[in-house]
Amino acid sequence: MSVALCLLAYIVVVVVLAPPLLLRTAGDGQHPRLGLVAWVSAMVSALLSGAVAMVFLGVDVVRDLLADQHLDLGRCFRQLHDAASGIYGAAVQVGLWALAGLAVIAAAVAVWRLCGSLLRARSVTHQHAQAARMVGRPHDRHDAVVLDHPEPAAYSVAGNPHTIVLTQGIVATLDDEQLGAVMAHERAHLNGRHHLLLAFTRAFASVFRVELFVTGAAQVGRLVEMIADDAAADIYGPITVCEALLTLADSPGKAPVAATEVGLADRVRRLAEPPVLTRMNRFAASAAIAAVVLGPMIATLAAAGGIGVCALGG
Repeated sequence: MSVALCLLAYIVVVVVLAPPLLLRTAGDGQHPRLGLVAWVSAMVSALLSGAVAMVFLGVDVVRDLLADQHLDLGRCFRQLHDAASGIYGAAVQVGLWALAGLAVIAAAVAVWRLCGSLLRARSVTHQHAQAARMVGRPHDRHDAVVLDHPEPAAYSVAGNPHTIVLTQGIVATLDDEQLGAVMAHERAHLNGRHHLLLAFTRAFASVFRVELFVTGAAQVGRLVEMIADDAAADIYGPITVCEALLTLADSPGKAPVAATEVGLADRVRRLAEPPVLTRMNRFAASAAIAAVVLGPMIATLAAAGGIGVCALGG
């Protein structure tokens, strides 16, 4: 049982300490890929730790009950059984069954919301991609469909096949180089499967409303935009990408390109004035993020394998 308790304690530590630590080490956008790995790893490690803790707890329960020994865990469950049977009074019995029912309902609702959010996201994006291909017309130079809409917008939609959607407004607003940079930005989203990362992190944030997942989902959205910016800048140059973002942000209308709605000021700043990193600065930043990523994983594997302090009480 000590392994399960150790993992549960680790989850509390990660949920409380990881968000401020990651915001300091991975929030400046200097290393967006490492930052993305750090946030996703922290969220995944917390979820996996919870699952592994439940498995270890279940194994301990079965082992103690089958051994029919008067161990702490077995004695605890026997007392719970007596309470549920009404030995300690009707009030205790009703309260215990009510708590058990609420726990089951809460778990079922969480699973239902998580699955429903993922399925809805997949259905909506596939339907949107199909509708855009049916309504829009192919662009004459880029692998995209153009919608006859005056407001500038550009976005990628996951589907079968994936689709990049442009409006007539954005085609008329940007020059050829800037439009090419926008296309490279959207292709980077599709090639990097950013839609999957966003779907999962947003679904987890809707179910687990704690800072690790809520802030993590927002940071993942911000970092994937920076990664796509870098991919476009590698082809067209950072100034062209910066000019495209500023042109779209200043354009009239209520529906600008979706990419300009996520951390625009930080993204323009890092494109216009890329930070000059020395080898030592790069090493220090990489080491800090690696500690955030690898430290929790090693602790989780050690606890799950019964290694170290957490296993001494088992």
